[in-house]
Amino acid sequence: MTWRDQQLPPDHPPVKSGRIGVLLVNLGTPDAPDPVSVKRYLKQFLSDRRVIEIPPIAWQPILRGIILNTRPQKSAEAYAKIWTPRGSPLADITASQAEAMAEALGEAALVDYAMRYGKPSIEDKLTQLMQQGCDRILIAPMYPQYCAATTATVFDEVARVLGEMRWQPTLRFVPPYHDDDNYIAALADDLTRQVSALDFAPEVMLLSFHGMPLRTLEQGDPYHCQCCKTSRLLQDRLRERREFAGTRFETTFQSRFGPAKWLEPATDDTLIKEGEKGTKRLVVAAPGFAVDCVETLEELALEGRDEFLEAGGEHYAVLDCLNTSDAGLAMLDAMLRRELSGWI
Repeated sequence: MTWRDQQLPPDHPPVKSGRIGVLLVNLGTPDAPDPVSVKRYLKQFLSDRRVIEIPPIAWQPILRGIILNTRPQKSAEAYAKIWTPRGSPLADITASQAEAMAEALGEAALVDYAMRYGKPSIEDKLTQLMQQGCDRILIAPMYPQYCAATTATVFDEVARVLGEMRWQPTLRFVPPYHDDDNYIAALADDLTRQVSALDFAPEVMLLSFHGMPLRTLEQGDPYHCQCCKTSRLLQDRLRERREFAGTRFETTFQSRFGPAKWLEPATDDTLIKEGEKGTKRLVVAAPGFAVDCVETLEELALEGRDEFLEAGGEHYAVLDCLNTSDAGLAMLDAMLRRELSGWI
C-alpha cells in the first residue's frame, strides 16, 4: 500500500495510507512572552539531557530552585521586545516556510511544522500526519550545523514517539546542510542583497553562531567544526562580490549561559572590542539560524547594537536570516526534493 494505489476489497474498512509527509522541526518558543509561559518552556528545554549534560541529580535542584525562579522574568522581557501580533517570530516564520513548501510540493506531499520544545509538538504533528495517511515521512531538522543539543534531540523525540506507535511510518531525516552548495549560495545571495540596501559599507562582518560549552567540542561534537566550515565557505563566496570589497570577516559565538567555558570568540565581547579599537561600520549575520528568533532579533539586534555603539561604533545592522526570502525558499525546496527522491 505504500508504493501503489490501494486495492482493497469492497467490504474492507477505509484505510488512509500511501501519502508522503514532510515535517519541518525547529527548536521551540514559549506560548506567550510572559514569565509563566517562559518558565514552562524553559523547564522542558533545560531538562533535556542533550541540552544540559550535568547529571539530573545535581542539575534539577539548580534548575527548579534557582533558574526557573529567576530567569523566566528576564527572558520574558526579551521575548516581549520581539513579539508580534502573529506571535513568536520563530514559530510564525517556520509556519510560513511550511506553507511555502506545501504550495511548492503540491499534491506530492503533506507539509507541516513542529517545535522540539513547546507547541506544536513533534508528537502531535507526527500523529496528525499518520492520521492523514502519511506512511512515509521526511523529518527536516532546521539546523544547518549538526549539534547533539539540537539535531540529536529531534531524533530522540521522534524515536520516543515512534516507540509508542503500533503502526510506524517509514522515516527519512534531512542531514545537516552546513556545507551544502545550495545553502552557501542562498546565504551569499541574500546577504549580498541586504548589504547592498544599507546606507553604509561595512568594515567588518561578524558571522555569529549560537554558542555551546567548549567541552562539547572536546567530547567530539562536530558543531564547532561545521560552523567554521560554513563561515569559511561563505566568506569565500562573499569576497568575490563588490559589496564586500575591503570587508573583514570574523566568526563568533553568542548566547553564553552559566559559568562553564564556551566556544570563543564571544559575539558580545567582539562587538565591544571592535568598537573600542575604532571600527565604525559593522554588520552581523547569523548563518546558524534558519529563521529569526529571540537570539537574532533581541540579543544581536538590540543588545548587540547597544554594546557596539557604546564602545564607539557608529553604524550597525543585523541582517535577516534566510527566513522566507526567495533565496531561502528556493534552497529549502531543492533540499527537500533531493531528500524525497524516489518517493516523489
